[in-house]
Amino acid sequence: MSYHSRKAAKDAAAIERMKELSAQYPRYGYRRIRIFLGRDGHRMSAGRAYRLWSAAGLQLPRKRPRKRLTTARPRPQAPCGRNQVWSYDFVFDYCANGQQLKCLTVTDEFTKEGLAIDVNGGIRSPRVIDVLSRLVSQRGAPAFLRSDNGPEFVSKALLSWILAQGIGTALIEPGKPWQNGVAESFNGKFRDECLSLEWFRSRAEAKVVIEGWRRHYNEVRPHSSLGYLTPNEFVARPDCQTQRPVMQRVRALRYVGLRALTRCSTRSARSTRK
Repeated sequence: MSYHSRKAAKDAAAIERMKELSAQYPRYGYRRIRIFLGRDGHRMSAGRAYRLWSAAGLQLPRKRPRKRLTTARPRPQAPCGRNQVWSYDFVFDYCANGQQLKCLTVTDEFTKEGLAIDVNGGIRSPRVIDVLSRLVSQRGAPAFLRSDNGPEFVSKALLSWILAQGIGTALIEPGKPWQNGVAESFNGKFRDECLSLEWFRSRAEAKVVIEGWRRHYNEVRPHSSLGYLTPNEFVARPDCQTQRPVMQRVRALRYVGLRALTRCSTRSARSTRK
């Protein structure tokens, strides 16, 4: 007479699907995989997902730790609705045949949508204007465009076009990439989940694969700062214009808390001196 665990039999199907998803998305952890499992009918809590993840021996490769700021400061012109602030930046890579890839990424800071990833060997300000013009014709003009001080973003042609469209500029301060945090986050995911995993034989192939990843990012990939909704799901919500993303609310509360703590410390120090 032998004992067979019912829990092991109950978890077998979920663990098997978890392994399949982990192989398909090697850069996703158990929290994001849990969302995919829920879509497949395996609904579970985060605690159970972690237990099954550990039981399956799955592990996310560790990323190099990043330097963190000691204080939390809100970025200038922070968005409070869709289509208010777009951020854009460049990401570089190479094909197997030695061709350079220069990718212009454009994101909506409020909804986290990847609006465009334009891929070419070299992208100058006229091509940047073409990409932005296409997006403006499709979605309307944003209130602000955020970027660093790269030569393509501060050219006279681009700045003249921005002025003609009635768009404001939100150039970040030199040496402070965290002020363009949404673009930096999107670019990091783009490199981690696409460029580092794919092997492009040519620039033409890279354009197809990268556009496929952008659509997957908007339509399939759960986003933690949106309450594990996809950007498209978040946009489809009726309260999208009034409901701030989860992490934006957390950062705002954290900033208010730090300001209050600083004021209390200052008052305490003054009273001690008296």
